[in-house]
Amino acid sequence: MFKQPRGLKAGFKRPGVKEEQHRINEKIYAKQVRVVGEGLEPGVYTVAKALEVARELGLDLVEIAPNVDPPVCKIVDYGKFLYEQKKKAKEVKAKASKVVIKDIRFGPHTDDHDFNFKKNHAIKFLQEGCKVKAYVFFRGREIVFKEQGEILLLRFANELEEFGKAEQLPLLEGKKMQMIIGPKKPKT
Repeated sequence: MFKQPRGLKAGFKRPGVKEEQHRINEKIYAKQVRVVGEGLEPGVYTVAKALEVARELGLDLVEIAPNVDPPVCKIVDYGKFLYEQKKKAKEVKAKASKVVIKDIRFGPHTDDHDFNFKKNHAIKFLQEGCKVKAYVFFRGREIVFKEQGEILLLRFANELEEFGKAEQLPLLEGKKMQMIIGPKKPKT
């Protein structure tokens, strides 16, 4: 009888030891499986027959869709199969667009020179494909000028209209009134 080592709980996994992502070969519990693979006639076989075919070809039987009835298994080299999956996942991750948000901070009494300076930065950010989060920060009793802050943000969005589109109108959260402007998609 197998005795559990002292200090380890049943079901405990040592750090760094990964659990298999797929059931392979003898770890497949179903009685029958649908088998697919290159140069192989797809069909429903018993697990023993499918394992026999896989061993004849010198490959592994890998369960790729365990939740269907019967489960789908593929006869393939498991190491190569994992490598291909990692490669596909890496390509998908590389193609996913990463959203970068740049912050631009105003005060309720920002003058025209500072406004234009920050507007030019926002234009540059939007042309690079970044989103711009513009916000007016109210210090102390400046909160009484919240209408002035809203007018400032709406003017900012209006002047950036040809470069970006307002995704969120000015919204007051605590002492911050903010809005988000996303870049316009280039016309193809």
